[in-house]
Amino acid sequence: MGLLLSRIHDALRSFYGMEARILLLGLDAAGKTTLLYKLKMNETVTTIPTVGFNVEKIQPVNNVTFTMWDVGGQDRIRVLWKHYYTNTDGLVFMVDSVDCERFEEARLELEALVNARDMEGVPVVLLANKQDLPGAWPPMEVAEKMGLRKMPGKWWHVQGCCAVSGEGIPEAMEKLSEMVKLYRKTRGIP
Repeated sequence: MGLLLSRIHDALRSFYGMEARILLLGLDAAGKTTLLYKLKMNETVTTIPTVGFNVEKIQPVNNVTFTMWDVGGQDRIRVLWKHYYTNTDGLVFMVDSVDCERFEEARLELEALVNARDMEGVPVVLLANKQDLPGAWPPMEVAEKMGLRKMPGKWWHVQGCCAVSGEGIPEAMEKLSEMVKLYRKTRGIP
């Protein structure tokens, strides 16, 4: 009987897909909320600084439905990020690739995130946002500044994007869905 129920569960999961909890974090003004609503409604919306959080269910990508938690990035709100770590399947960390003066601040925040106990092994997609603007740093240079190569055992992907136009976003979400599936499989999470 247990084998039968297991097969039925697997069949339903492959038909309906899986749900994944994704944290969308980064410093203030990086473009997180713009990205969230571009994914949700495929529209560019005028946003204001997020005080607290926004949460939206994003349509399946590779049979994975993302529940994305966009948590404010202002300094006083970042101390609350740790309360969102539990049961996270993926992290999207957004960086304003034009604001190089804040790269070190962003790196320190990202480093603290990936080293947190509840975030151990969680796949990371680093979005180098605002690639459409003059002075934007190339994605791999942003990744270097964020220290991604120094994160042993971490699954990560870097993607240049423009949250306003949506350029680069489909590729990033595709990669995130692949990494989430592998992460959950290695953890034995259905």
